[in-house]
Amino acid sequence: MTDQRPPLPPFTLETARQKVRAAEDGWNSRNPEKVSLAYTPDSSWRNRSEFVDGREQIVAFLQRKWHKELEYRLIKELWAFTDNRIAVRFAYEWHDDSGNWYRSYGNENWEFDENGLMSKRYACINDVPITEYERLFHWPQGRRPDDHPGLSALGL
Repeated sequence: MTDQRPPLPPFTLETARQKVRAAEDGWNSRNPEKVSLAYTPDSSWRNRSEFVDGREQIVAFLQRKWHKELEYRLIKELWAFTDNRIAVRFAYEWHDDSGNWYRSYGNENWEFDENGLMSKRYACINDVPITEYERLFHWPQGRRPDDHPGLSALGL
């Protein structure tokens, strides 16, 4: 039996937005095993200059990522969509083990299978050093509260 991850393609504006928020919520959980289940078992990624294939590599990648990127908080925003593809822009804030803060900006292109699992993910990301005073993402670790502004409202 194949797992499904609604909403399923073909996407509408409403279901594309739901899919983006579900992805944001998953990544903000910082639970690599849980996040990996949103992807096909043979999902293919390009994240910055790293290539990742399959759930096992996704879990290992996310474990490394969140070991380095401390107090990670992410906001994703829908950019465009078609039947089974979604493009997003995002920003996340984090600090390293020396207390240096960063805001990472990027774009992702996603492709989904008929069960709503992501089969391809291409991410381009740039890191910008910020001061703790410049931080904009202040909610407690975990899901971004519904009343917290998104990227456009924050001027990002």
